[in-house]
Amino acid sequence: MTTSFWKTLAQPIIGLAPMDGVTDSAFRYIVATYGKPDIVFTEFTNVHDICAGRLKFLDSLRYSEVERPVIAQIYGKDPALFYQAAHVVCELGFDGLDINMGCPSKNVASSGSGAGLIRTPNLALELMEKTRNGIQDWADGQTLAEIGLKPSALQSIAQLKAEHPNLTEHQERSSIPLSVKTRLGFDCNIINEWSDCLIQGRPEVISMHGRTLSQMYKGQSDWEAIAQAATRIQQHGILAIGNGDIKSLTDAHQRIHNSGVNGVLIGRGALGNPWIFQEIEQVRKAFSTKSPLEITSLEPSLEEKFEAMIKHAECFETINGPHHFVRMRKHLGWYCSTFPHAAAMRVQMVRTNGTQDVKNILDAYLEAQKTSEASEFASIPA
Repeated sequence: MTTSFWKTLAQPIIGLAPMDGVTDSAFRYIVATYGKPDIVFTEFTNVHDICAGRLKFLDSLRYSEVERPVIAQIYGKDPALFYQAAHVVCELGFDGLDINMGCPSKNVASSGSGAGLIRTPNLALELMEKTRNGIQDWADGQTLAEIGLKPSALQSIAQLKAEHPNLTEHQERSSIPLSVKTRLGFDCNIINEWSDCLIQGRPEVISMHGRTLSQMYKGQSDWEAIAQAATRIQQHGILAIGNGDIKSLTDAHQRIHNSGVNGVLIGRGALGNPWIFQEIEQVRKAFSTKSPLEITSLEPSLEEKFEAMIKHAECFETINGPHHFVRMRKHLGWYCSTFPHAAAMRVQMVRTNGTQDVKNILDAYLEAQKTSEASEFASIPA
């Protein structure tokens, strides 16, 4: 049996958190290129869409080799579909599979998926069991055709798989680790009882966002609750990962030190800032030597940030085509947050329709700087 990649990671682990509508393949590629987190998660993908082979929705399962180890996150509430989806995730060559039990979205949670599973612990355990069975049966040689996927689904999955030449029909089959990402509770903090339930499902990792579903993203993440649950989880040989309100590696270092978790996931802190992961080794050094954290890298220059914006736009356009560029605009806005006259640039970036528009705006900004007229940038048309 192949050793789980989780067992080989140096600790503390610092990874990129899954974010719906954000951590698409282009964003993950840029983060892996400029920062290289220890792990990355895909956006969550509905098990029904996976098993139906809807290529449009399978876009969230695209990844590049530079992202490894890369974990596919799935969600839903049908045990049979989790069993099938586990086969697909393995077939596509992912390093791990994560079940979303923490999404607070009304549409997701009200249907009984995501954080809605906190209210149905028996179903949550059944989903974990079926997923684990699916992983093992795939590792033992069961094919996608044998589990009943339709020919159209098989074709879409084969098309996605073809993007990775190393994934051949004769690829080595081995089981991949199962993990869970969740919240402190539904409308109140029950993370101790809830984590005791999840432990029964024997995941290798439990990641916890320090808010309840009803909090959404309001208020502060409760790291004391995360710390208490982490102790319970680790007693069973399961890794405990914390998540919430980590805006820098300094925050990450402090949270890990105070809570005793095995690592953290950074979400919103990485928006427009793929460089946030660059000094991960310095965090580990501080823990191993029991010394203060020293961040030695310099803030990226304006030119370096512009280069990343253009590369991100090009990558997004290559993967998704020009007609979907509207989904790239929010990323461009996040990059602008640290620039002088950021508001003016953001207004222009959210109107872009392609990489060339981005280049034109950045060129105009740099030209205005050269002529000491950057304050007049707002008057330059996009």
